[in-house]
Amino acid sequence: AILDEALALASQIGISGLSIGVLAEQAGMSKSGLFAHFGSKEEMQIAVIRESQQRFVDTVVRPALKEPRGVARLRAILTNWFDWTRIARLPGGCPLNAAANEFDDQPGAVRDAVEAGLDDGRRMLANSVRMAVETGELRPDTDIPQFVFELTGIILVAMQNQRLFKDKNTKQRALDAFGRLVRDNAAIGGKSGKE
Repeated sequence: AILDEALALASQIGISGLSIGVLAEQAGMSKSGLFAHFGSKEEMQIAVIRESQQRFVDTVVRPALKEPRGVARLRAILTNWFDWTRIARLPGGCPLNAAANEFDDQPGAVRDAVEAGLDDGRRMLANSVRMAVETGELRPDTDIPQFVFELTGIILVAMQNQRLFKDKNTKQRALDAFGRLVRDNAAIGGKSGKE
């Protein structure tokens, strides 16, 4: 329950704005009670980052695993990503993406947790791309880090377009961009040409 409150709050004010006092007020608890639970503001922020990661996995990754390995799974990851903050009840968007901007030039344990969380996501995407190569849908010489870079770019700009600009065509634009990325890397005669 505390992490529910902390995550919803962090999605609106950012991880750096999250303090024991602010969370205590929001959760209707005492500062000392929250301090006893987390030990420090930094530990609370790290716990929120880890919880954000877990909810992302539960909302985006696990459902996508129902799809066959390859392009279908990559597409499921992308489409699940569009709605994950709504499903996870994060009214201000993804706390981890916001934290990447907040902590990118602030050394310390919170920055390290943000980097580790985002790196886990990159590895998950890279593994999914690798599977699409193994299924024969993508070329054997597909530059997997480049594919992940471009797919991440599609996701990040889609999130901005959807949240900031309220563009109703965001999902289709992102799926079109994904289709082009897949076609650019499609194996000759592979199944991915239909994307």
